[in-house]
Amino acid sequence: MTLTPSPSWRKRRKRASLINSFSLNCRIFYKTPGASVSTDGRVFAIADRLTAAIIAGRLNIMTIYIKNGRVIDPANNFDAISDVFIKDGSLTKTPESPKADLTINADGLWVVPGFIDLHTHLREPGFERKETIETGAAAAAAGGFSAICAMPNTNPVADSVEVLSYIKNKAESCSSVRVFPICSVTAGMRGRELNDYAALRKYAVAISEDGKSVQDDSVMEKAFFKAKAAGLKIFSHCERESLMNGGVINDGAAAERFGFPGITSETEETIIERDIRLAEKAGASLHICHVSSAGGVTLIRQARERGVDVTCEVCPHHFTLTDEDITDDDSNFKMAPPLRSRIDRAALIEGLRDGTISAIATDHAPHSARDKEGGFLKAANGIIGLETALPLAISELSRVLTPSEIISKMSLNPARILGVAGGTLSVGASADVTIINPSERYKIDISIFRSKSKNSPFNGRAVVGRVIYSIISGRVAYDYRQTNR
Repeated sequence: MTLTPSPSWRKRRKRASLINSFSLNCRIFYKTPGASVSTDGRVFAIADRLTAAIIAGRLNIMTIYIKNGRVIDPANNFDAISDVFIKDGSLTKTPESPKADLTINADGLWVVPGFIDLHTHLREPGFERKETIETGAAAAAAGGFSAICAMPNTNPVADSVEVLSYIKNKAESCSSVRVFPICSVTAGMRGRELNDYAALRKYAVAISEDGKSVQDDSVMEKAFFKAKAAGLKIFSHCERESLMNGGVINDGAAAERFGFPGITSETEETIIERDIRLAEKAGASLHICHVSSAGGVTLIRQARERGVDVTCEVCPHHFTLTDEDITDDDSNFKMAPPLRSRIDRAALIEGLRDGTISAIATDHAPHSARDKEGGFLKAANGIIGLETALPLAISELSRVLTPSEIISKMSLNPARILGVAGGTLSVGASADVTIINPSERYKIDISIFRSKSKNSPFNGRAVVGRVIYSIISGRVAYDYRQTNR
């Protein structure tokens, strides 16, 4: 099949606006009253190239001077009041007498590297009613993310050059946010036939069966050896289906209160143990997705202590909420893995503190209102998270992590896990900068979110910390003050 993105109304409007500006500029340049520019193929071609470049952030039309901010750059162990200067899409040394097209007074604000999300569901192709690449990328920019990893559970599954290329090309055409596609472990995510990782290495940053686990241990063992040979990391969603028993909620207080079938932590921990063992045997690189249990953190800590190449992430909803926060049959609290106990939440926070958990990832999982109907027994798993990750991290973790540690787990560490550029404010690096007001207090309002879906348990929650600007490749991709006037 051929996947061809059709231009959205917004893109057509941008093209028309650019052509009008082009015509106006030509009239001014030639000083010819009433002169017009024919919108023939040549001008449309020029406009299309310019529009694509501007949208993708490749045409850097300004220098930016960010002054007086608290610059936090974990890659360089830098945390001080300082200035940042951007020119031609890159970070440069601040001139002695800086002059710029845009000056941002960042007094009282944090100036940090753009975030990188290891775990995003963009839903396109196939599930555009939930999210599109364009709306997901817009949500990412609003959340301070300059790059995101797109999980493969699309339709068709991201298991081929065609689908992976479609995702990457579509992202480049409609957003400045960089999208790193992840390909599935098995063909069609059916858990049987392995994909050709060597052939897909050029198009995917990692491999994962996220949304479920490969249940056949022998297939997964072969996957680790094959991934090792291809130089790809496996991202593992850990869930043993034979232990699920129809569970829809953590096997704990809420399950007892509502009479719902519970999901034990063993369901997650058996696959964590298996995949650590197989990765160790193959000498492969493993990343555990959305760890949620105390036992899981312990398994990962022990593996890292004995030298296994394993990293892991935690989601903001797991270090913020527990199953005790579920007060009614609200499917916005339904996710996989489920919200666990207070003991598990405490273990996750300790894992963040001691470095066992090196990254914060969103598991952004948009669903339409219809998909979330029917309460816990019928609704789909998952919540959106790109636009709430930063305020939840500041609100919940500032007692145990320094600002530099929080920023590192959202930028530098994810870049290192992926083996990609980013997560730094070093001179010469791409100008991916997020500016944050760390002290602004407000209540989360999902009505202003850029995500196409609104399935969040955090609507109305009081938080502190807001993304003010996202600058990607030297271009302002998000400006809260302009967007929400």
